[in-house]
Amino acid sequence: MPLDPTKHADWEIAEAAEKHMKTVYQLGEELGLQKEELLPHGHYVAKLDFNKILKRLANKSDGKYVDVTAITPTPLGEGKSTTTMGLTQGLGKRKKNVIAAIRQPSGGPTMNIKGSAAGGGLSQCIPLTPFSLGLTGDINAIMNAHNLAMVALTSRIQHEFNYTDDQLAKRKLKRLNIDPRNVEMKWIMDFCAQALREITIGLGGKNDGFMMNSGFAIAVSSEVMAILAVAKDLKDMRERMGRIVVAYDKSGKPVTTEDLNVAGAMTAWMVEALNPNLMQTIEGQPVLVHAGPFANIAIGQSSIIADRIGLKLGDYNVTESGFAADIGFEKFWNLKCRFSGLKPNAAVLVATIRALKCHGGAPIPVPGKPIPEEYKGENVGWVEKGCENLIHLVNVVKKAGINPVVCINAFYTDTDNEIKAVRRIAESSGARVALSKHWQYGGEGALELADAVVDACNEPNNFKFLYDLSTPLRTRIELIAEQVYGADGVEYTPEALAKAKRMEEDPEIQKLGTCMVKTHLSLTDNPNLKGVPKGWKLLVRDILTYKGAGFVVPVAGAIKLMPGTASDPAYRRVDVDVNTGKVKGLF
Repeated sequence: MPLDPTKHADWEIAEAAEKHMKTVYQLGEELGLQKEELLPHGHYVAKLDFNKILKRLANKSDGKYVDVTAITPTPLGEGKSTTTMGLTQGLGKRKKNVIAAIRQPSGGPTMNIKGSAAGGGLSQCIPLTPFSLGLTGDINAIMNAHNLAMVALTSRIQHEFNYTDDQLAKRKLKRLNIDPRNVEMKWIMDFCAQALREITIGLGGKNDGFMMNSGFAIAVSSEVMAILAVAKDLKDMRERMGRIVVAYDKSGKPVTTEDLNVAGAMTAWMVEALNPNLMQTIEGQPVLVHAGPFANIAIGQSSIIADRIGLKLGDYNVTESGFAADIGFEKFWNLKCRFSGLKPNAAVLVATIRALKCHGGAPIPVPGKPIPEEYKGENVGWVEKGCENLIHLVNVVKKAGINPVVCINAFYTDTDNEIKAVRRIAESSGARVALSKHWQYGGEGALELADAVVDACNEPNNFKFLYDLSTPLRTRIELIAEQVYGADGVEYTPEALAKAKRMEEDPEIQKLGTCMVKTHLSLTDNPNLKGVPKGWKLLVRDILTYKGAGFVVPVAGAIKLMPGTASDPAYRRVDVDVNTGKVKGLF
């Protein structure tokens, strides 16, 4: 019998389940994989040779494609990963051949306040420890590839400063005239470290580098991670890697990784990382883990490669988008599906009573502190008011032409009256609604959700993008702000406006997608505004260029690309049993 999630921590439940999990060889056999397509990393984790699998199954029809997204979350999250695991387990209970595709967790939230995003309760991805602590090294490869570009850049600036043109020529270097005040990239690491956001490098003598301002961002915000998420194959990755803009020269011309002769070496770090990782749910369904989180500051999607494999190997592929539908789903819709050519059959919009109360007027929960007392009692009025956010995002999904399924991600503390209110309001908007108790009961608790998703997938839809690539950049930003966020318009800082005008005159940049950076805690650019705020305008303060990944990145509000560590981070509770070597305290 599985452990009771109301009485045991997630890591304890995972540890108990891991005693009975399938080996990767069993999973491979059930998936119909050939021996050479499975690349084991121990007994319970493997990589999959995507080239061989996709080539062998090229003529096989795709399965049904389901995206899991959510309403605007509280700082505690809405349980999208838990729901992805629960739905996968529920479809498994219905004897469906189903595969999940989720993102690899970042060490930042794992060691901070959000946890490792393995799911929770009786709906988790296991084994938990490798999943949470580096897995097969994909993020490490991303850090090495990205930071190698920064090594190449800073080294080149130093040499150009110290050497004459003749001396550079003898070293087979061409002067690039890099402007050290106009560097597009920062260094990266996979932790939340606010002290490294802004730094000065190159202190010392002339052999210690060129002194300049620099800084760090979190690893998963790297353009290299975005490339991993959208690349179709190694050739595509190599071409994209060479288009990364690292800095600009003194005339304003972009300096790329290809100009720095480092793109090939960067790709070399990423060859193995291009293969998705194979794991499993607590109930033994296969889970593909690939690419990274943080849809508020990155694309935040499981990889196109993982989804393509899942659609060939399974009758249902359940993929996950980061944060809420205004961020993760919008990027799934207008970026990922555009790059992949894949069309979803349904989208699941996850909502909790807790978050609906927050949007309806309850005090905002603070991570690391007890849930406010107001959440412990029934308050249908708060729930009904909070449903305005739910309905707004139901309508966002409908704008994509996709059939929405509202999942009420139930907690055992929710009341019948609160659940009935959500069901009534969501159904009146034209959405399917399913109550799911997967956190407490696993796949058995997700049968209503599984049935609703099957029904949604069997209905035709009219999938369409929000904008064409011929649409001018500022018009696209306005469409996203007004049609997705509910803004009354867009305002720009002088720097962002100047960049936008330059980009609209560049035919190469005009063909790129648009990847918004915005807080995940509100439809607006202010994380403290809940529900569906009215009478506001989105402030775009900067626009970055990710030519390799294939999009421009408008940055809204005061969001940072390097999160900070809280005063009560998760690492304080993580330890190792020195007798068994088992890690405890992860969640």
